[in-house]
Amino acid sequence: MPDLPSHTIFPLGDSALTIDFGNVIDKQLNQKVLLLFQHLRAHPIPGMIESLPAYNSLTIYYDAFQLHKQFPENKTVYDWMAGQVEERLQGLPQDTVLSTRNIEIPVCYEGEYAPDLTAFATLKKISVEELVHIHTSATYRVYMLGFLPGFAYMGEVDDRIIAPRKQQPGKVEAGSVGIAGKQTGIYPLSSPGGWQIIGRTPLKLFNPHPDIQMSEAGSLENSLCLLQPGDEVKFYSISQDEFKDH
Repeated sequence: MPDLPSHTIFPLGDSALTIDFGNVIDKQLNQKVLLLFQHLRAHPIPGMIESLPAYNSLTIYYDAFQLHKQFPENKTVYDWMAGQVEERLQGLPQDTVLSTRNIEIPVCYEGEYAPDLTAFATLKKISVEELVHIHTSATYRVYMLGFLPGFAYMGEVDDRIIAPRKQQPGKVEAGSVGIAGKQTGIYPLSSPGGWQIIGRTPLKLFNPHPDIQMSEAGSLENSLCLLQPGDEVKFYSISQDEFKDH
């Protein structure tokens, strides 16, 4: 693995810290975040509760109360944790390769399933067919999960279909596929949302019963979320009849 880029470590409240590698969307940078994430899952720091990866940062939550008992008065839990993180960063295996899942997602880009598609195509001065073709031609990386359980932030979309967020958010149905800025994503649950909705998938993105597989398309047993950071996703178009029969 190439040398890690410059980074900063800072406290997040009194029981968490964040390692930040820079405010950019970059696949190689995200790969390094996920390498550290997986390393910490396999070799957790004592007192660590969990770690959460984002585009270009990783946040580590820890049990400050329990750890505080182990340190003299002149040393804080944060200082010790930050030191441990620095050691882990320097000791990351150089030859680690992350496995990547390739997942295909069916999407209906028609009728009620694509409420913003026509207006969005008009805004971009392209046909609906071309917009759908552009969206389904690319492979998107899952950079992080957030906002809602199982909501995967994916990128980057083609420059021709970069979209502004709506000025006024509205209700969005579960499974809706949207675009905002250079990102595309799928709403796993019905919720308010401000992304441009161009289609909907019949797949379930979030499963509160992890003992049941969510779908045949790349699902993992015992996983709450269909998509995970590091996945590579490709969309393909289905008709309204196929959506209802799925």
